[in-house]
Amino acid sequence: MNPFRQLLRARGSRSPVGTWVMSASPIVAEAVGTAGFDWGVLDMEHTPLDLMELVHLLQAVGNTKMVPVVRVPWNNPVTVKRVLDAGAQTLLFPFVQNADEARAAVAATRYPPEGIRGMAAMGRASRFGTIPDYFKTANRSICVIVQIETPQAAAQLEAIAAVPGVDALFVGPADLSGALGHPGELTHPDVMALMADCARRAQALGKAIGTVGGTPEVVTRYRAMGYDYVAIASDLGLLMRGAQAAVQALRTEATQPHVHTLHQGTHTETGY
Repeated sequence: MNPFRQLLRARGSRSPVGTWVMSASPIVAEAVGTAGFDWGVLDMEHTPLDLMELVHLLQAVGNTKMVPVVRVPWNNPVTVKRVLDAGAQTLLFPFVQNADEARAAVAATRYPPEGIRGMAAMGRASRFGTIPDYFKTANRSICVIVQIETPQAAAQLEAIAAVPGVDALFVGPADLSGALGHPGELTHPDVMALMADCARRAQALGKAIGTVGGTPEVVTRYRAMGYDYVAIASDLGLLMRGAQAAVQALRTEATQPHVHTLHQGTHTETGY
């Protein structure tokens, strides 16, 4: 059984909580994994993470209870093949626009005859050839999540969700804000309205849907919309927020010696 699917099935009234790993650091990833998150995205789309570094992150997170989700840089079967061979089991595909692209994503994660994944006997995925009948059983262990990031993709939500092998949907608020003409305004009414519509339609289909927000307050709003699994910020976002808050508190202390308030820093809902 795929561990991310298990999270979704066991969620009940509690949305699995995740975060993004943007630092490309195994030490940071392992530390974040011990913080209590249910799942975490190891991001290859917007970070300098390469394949060997991904292996190191998977090894590090493997020491924790946090379920790794690898976001591939693009819906490319060669990249997908190598990421799966490196040991990833749950993949997040960015910028899926329609059912055909969703089918291509699923096919890249499946061995023939269900897909086009190339076969290699040695690798982390098969525990270096020690998993019995790996080629015959591997397809069942792979989880596919596709990202909806434009109004055009949102219009195709039902068709995308109906593709066999698509386990869950994920709405990306940042790219959605840009596509709607409000770049960086993640909580603009137009963005929030479309996000709520996507959640409602996914619920009607019985298809799990997730998203990410920069602050607990925004994530709470997403939960209220009906999002099944949610992520809060990123390792670098949380680091920068804490660092800015500490610096601001000390500067405030220097000018107002009798004030002992820890400010919230300068983070706004323009990113994670």
